[in-house]
Amino acid sequence: MSKKYAIGVDYGTESGRAVLVDLSDGTEVADHVTPYPHNVIDEKLPVSGVKLEYDWALQHPQDYIDVLTQSVPEVVRTSGVDPADIIGLGIDFTACTMLPINEEGQPLCFEPALAANPHSWVKLWKHHAAQDEATLINEIAASRGEAFLPRYGGKISSEWMIAKVWQILNEAPEIYEQADRFLEATDWVVSQMTGQSEIVRNSCTAGYKSIWHKQDGYPGQDFFQALDPRLVDVTETKLRGDVVALGTKAGELTAAMAERMGLVAGTAIAVGNVDAHAAVPGVGVVTPGKLVMAMGTSICHMLLGTEEKEVEGMCGVVEDGIIPGYLGYEAGQSAVGDIFAWYVEQGVPAYVEKAAAEEGINVHEWLERRASAYKPGETGLLALDWWNGNRSVLVDTELNGLILGYSLLTKPEEIYRTLLEATAFGTRKIVDAFHSNGVAVEELYACGGLPQKNRLLMQIYADVTNREIKIADSKQTPALGAAMFGAVAAGADKGGYDSIVDAAKQMARVRKETFKPIAENVAVYEKLYDEYSKLHDYFGRGDNDVMKQLRSIREEARHS
Repeated sequence: MSKKYAIGVDYGTESGRAVLVDLSDGTEVADHVTPYPHNVIDEKLPVSGVKLEYDWALQHPQDYIDVLTQSVPEVVRTSGVDPADIIGLGIDFTACTMLPINEEGQPLCFEPALAANPHSWVKLWKHHAAQDEATLINEIAASRGEAFLPRYGGKISSEWMIAKVWQILNEAPEIYEQADRFLEATDWVVSQMTGQSEIVRNSCTAGYKSIWHKQDGYPGQDFFQALDPRLVDVTETKLRGDVVALGTKAGELTAAMAERMGLVAGTAIAVGNVDAHAAVPGVGVVTPGKLVMAMGTSICHMLLGTEEKEVEGMCGVVEDGIIPGYLGYEAGQSAVGDIFAWYVEQGVPAYVEKAAAEEGINVHEWLERRASAYKPGETGLLALDWWNGNRSVLVDTELNGLILGYSLLTKPEEIYRTLLEATAFGTRKIVDAFHSNGVAVEELYACGGLPQKNRLLMQIYADVTNREIKIADSKQTPALGAAMFGAVAAGADKGGYDSIVDAAKQMARVRKETFKPIAENVAVYEKLYDEYSKLHDYFGRGDNDVMKQLRSIREEARHS
């Protein structure tokens, strides 16, 4: 019997990647990246040039299809694998990344008459312009004692589906009316491959981003009536569709899409998934007590449990949300790699760039090498990691970053190290929140681009959390996990697997080398973390609203 393969397609913030995986051992045979031609649309719309307000972040849905028609054929071509031996395909996506579609299942922004309206486009996960709606959702849910609120740490994020849908209704009611449905982008892309008119929604995005619960369903009509009478039937109409568990076969690849993708018609297509969540089985985590950090521009923290616990600021606890059969907990930091990139692009002096070029390395490597020479606490600096707001545990997109302790002697590498440490302190807050509320965190696993590139960062995380960290061996862990779910959708009788647990046993890999906490570093970081916590609560829990005041003054100045 010939070898069997699956493809995982990982949709990120700026590009999409296809990875062809050997199902016998998880070997990544070939991969290909397609950058999104339109990237993140955060200043003005394509073609029309309509300017966007602050905190908007959109994307072009055609970019997602381009990934399928460019990267998938390329991995098939370069691998030399017979398409008939590729039995399944799964995808993962940033979330909540959502879009309105018409009755034919096509994005409203594809319609020329609607393309100049920003609300007809894909709202990317980091679209934060629905904060007003999110604030009202939280206030009304709390006042009514809604049972769902504690499952999400007491706050619903502006990044999530209901807030974004309500923003569309408030600001562009004509788009709301013309939308047949609002979909997660991952579910829309799956529907384009399978050609199904009855689109299915995956349990991961429905649970974490749309306030759906496996036992209770969506919140009742009376809650939506309390929000806005126009939303009373939103879940039965605009959010309709069966919600199914991860690994479920959504359908089969249509002949038309098979021709464009270089695959065989009838290939099993798994329901969509969230990028970070797909990484969990990719590192072999299928049991509780192991926190997986998907580290990139942001971090998503995922943990399995057997009981539903209330944890402040978590993004959600969802049955079947990560691994079927377990409760999946999620928390997150909305900027990590983005902070380091911001500093390298906007903050370093010219001599650093020149020195890095002379040494034949990039600026990140130059800064890391020099920052590694410092002991914990030696910089005299401390930072809050809120460059893109705070996702967990405060759930407040209106918070901003802070660096304390500058002097005339402060060097670029000291600032860089301080930013690394700040993100580690943010993760420590999340670990402590889980652990202190009865959701055990015994080990840490890390995957994504950052753990593969920045050893200093990972040692800092081990020291700050005082826990050993294991690193994914795969460079494309979410795509590997997506391919695993594709193999589960195909099933064992086709050469795949009957469960994600079976797939993980054969296909997941972590590196032999781990990062262990260093006792003397742990002792210093405990002192720094105590100071971080004081700043965290002072600026984040209402004692001092200067960050929000500054935002308000800025907006007034811009509009004047």
